[in-house]
Amino acid sequence: MVNPINGDERGEAVVIEMARLDETDRRILAALDDDPRRPVALLAQDLGLARGTVHARLARLESGEYLRPHSARVRPEALGRGVAASILVELDQHQIGAAIEALRGVPEVLECFAPAGDTDLLLRVVSTDPDDLYRVAEVVRLCPGILRTSTSLFLREVIPYRVSELLKA
Repeated sequence: MVNPINGDERGEAVVIEMARLDETDRRILAALDDDPRRPVALLAQDLGLARGTVHARLARLESGEYLRPHSARVRPEALGRGVAASILVELDQHQIGAAIEALRGVPEVLECFAPAGDTDLLLRVVSTDPDDLYRVAEVVRLCPGILRTSTSLFLREVIPYRVSELLKA
């Protein structure tokens, strides 16, 4: 079965069984959310847990796709990409796999979602300035299988990406 939206690098469907996080997992993740560089020994000490317990839990959380890659902490502005936008994409449904594969090759595409509704894909992209955003939008529009796009510039980030509130819930 091929699922190009939630698949592996070959486009094959990947089933990730996400076990519920228990209270210890949540405490570890909340501490890491506060200070991602905190050493395991200090995490264990602060949380009142054995060092081996924290180490084993972190290994399981890292291997189980519970944590985003470290590159997710890098702000695009630090890389000269201070302009952000969303691009709504309408696809030729027979070419969805080719379109997603081509979009993976566009470095300015930070995220790609398959939302419910009239839009086939929703992209979050970054660029250096409005002229560069036009270029990025054109690169996206010219990907195989893409029929139409609509770009909306983000003026300001009012609530940054966060999970800290979810960890507290």
